[in-house]
Amino acid sequence: MNKDGKTIVLIHGLWLTPRSWESFRTFYEERGYKVLTPAWPRIHGEVEDVRRDPSALAGLGVIEIADHYEQIIKTLDEPSIIMGHSFGGLIVQILLDRGLGAAGVAIDAVPPKGVFRLPFSALRAASGVLSNPINYGRVPPFTFEQFRYAFGNNVSEEQARKFYERYAIPGPGRPIFQVATANLDPRAATKVNYGNGGRAPLLLIAGSEDHQVPVSMVRENFKRYGRSTAITELKEFPGRSHLIAIQDGWQEVAEYALSWAQTKAGGGLRKAA
Repeated sequence: MNKDGKTIVLIHGLWLTPRSWESFRTFYEERGYKVLTPAWPRIHGEVEDVRRDPSALAGLGVIEIADHYEQIIKTLDEPSIIMGHSFGGLIVQILLDRGLGAAGVAIDAVPPKGVFRLPFSALRAASGVLSNPINYGRVPPFTFEQFRYAFGNNVSEEQARKFYERYAIPGPGRPIFQVATANLDPRAATKVNYGNGGRAPLLLIAGSEDHQVPVSMVRENFKRYGRSTAITELKEFPGRSHLIAIQDGWQEVAEYALSWAQTKAGGGLRKAA
């Protein structure tokens, strides 16, 4: 596995676009890295374009998203560092399980099948979609109030509204249903082999104030990898919401993620944080 990889692939989450990585991208490019921020399949144009017509996203699911990024990563000349936020963090775990990447960083990651913890805040954050079964195949609206609770719960309302206007888009309902029902489905799209000892190192990052993916879910996600001999580590950042890659203090997260990935790429033993 290439320890000197200079390519970083950033995978955004649900209700966002590659624009959400603009600070991380500049931060890493200024340090000499080639940074790729491909959009989810069916996302074309900028935030404003998707808002005008999000219909192409209807029915988009986890497997299609993971396959899309696998195809991109397989075209690269060297094993890359793969980082993902939220649903992007779930995709990172799936891709590493498929044997891709030199190292993976999953930030505030939606967990794969096997994590049973469902705190109230996570349920409330997803309730706008899950409350109506027909949202499975639709692209339900994503209001400022929903964004404020799920993403911007510990920033000012003014900041949250600025972030909402700049970054938020409607997203497909299907991935949320796939996560919510994963533990009832033996062929769940979100399934990974937690015992896979041959995958690349994985860092799980959690924000202490996250409503969408509370720290307790990330801790359980980490524990599920306990039987794997591959490197798996957990890092918690205090005072961070689901906007961890955007809100004040994002530089600390970006620096830690990069330093960890460059140090761990290539193998090693599992270590609890």
